[in-house]
Amino acid sequence: MLGGMDLRQLEIIRAIAETGSFTGAGDKLHVSQSAISRQVLLLEAELGESVFHRIGRRIRITPAGESLLQLSHRVFQDLEDTVAAIGDTREALRGTMRLVGSMTVCLYVFPTLLAEVRRRHPQLDLKIAVGSGERSTALLRSGAADLGLVTVPGEISDLVSVPVLREELLLVTYPAHPLARRRAVRPADLTRQPFILFETGSITRRLVEEFFTRERIEPEIVMETENVEIIKAMVRHGLGISIIPWQAAAADVRTKQLSCSRIADHALYRDTGWLYPKMRRIPRSVSEVMRVFEEIRPQFDAVVRAPESY
Repeated sequence: MLGGMDLRQLEIIRAIAETGSFTGAGDKLHVSQSAISRQVLLLEAELGESVFHRIGRRIRITPAGESLLQLSHRVFQDLEDTVAAIGDTREALRGTMRLVGSMTVCLYVFPTLLAEVRRRHPQLDLKIAVGSGERSTALLRSGAADLGLVTVPGEISDLVSVPVLREELLLVTYPAHPLARRRAVRPADLTRQPFILFETGSITRRLVEEFFTRERIEPEIVMETENVEIIKAMVRHGLGISIIPWQAAAADVRTKQLSCSRIADHALYRDTGWLYPKMRRIPRSVSEVMRVFEEIRPQFDAVVRAPESY
């Protein structure tokens, strides 16, 4: 504390404010009224300011006293939170953890991540929902989900957004497609091509459409879906081409079921991150899932961007 001020003096200020008198504060803290008065006098001498005005038997807090009262609330709340957090770390996680993720996250991130969480916390009941960015934010706002890992939306005032992965988006075609032989495709080559895209309203779809608009590309959209596995199946059967995250395409490229190309001079990326409600104290289950992810994050960082040669 500043100068000679200590936690006991802050506690006394709180007690006086709550009870309305030095005597009441003494009763509350189990000390004599004279001891309360002595500590207030010491504090006022230290500050060079009155903390309370004494009007007969009544007490009125001064602006300086009000500032110290607000400080005491913050200090003691921080102490309570810290003690609770220390206690949390000694206990195994129990109860239910409700997560929501985008389709790609549920397919390529959650299986590995949640297997590791369950290994460490076998008594934690994990509930998973799949949702678009819009559905995920609705679930988090309503309290139906505790934590989301989704394509990061724009600024959301009532939710905390923590980007953790930057995923490269690539053009995918079937191996016999004329564009499949090119490592870098020109934007002009995409005009009038039949596209199978993520559904309208999704953040990934918005990023792709912004690219189309910038380059004056007029695609023929033959299908849209939120399911990346459906997109890949349609592309494999020659029904169109698409733009999807490398992480979703990598296994199919290795088995030569799909071909991937970068778009010349246009790096396309989307950010995936944690989303959770703003709160004074983050539940341990939420912070623990994010902590486990950080420990195994290198294996995800290694697969979200395509190698130079693929």
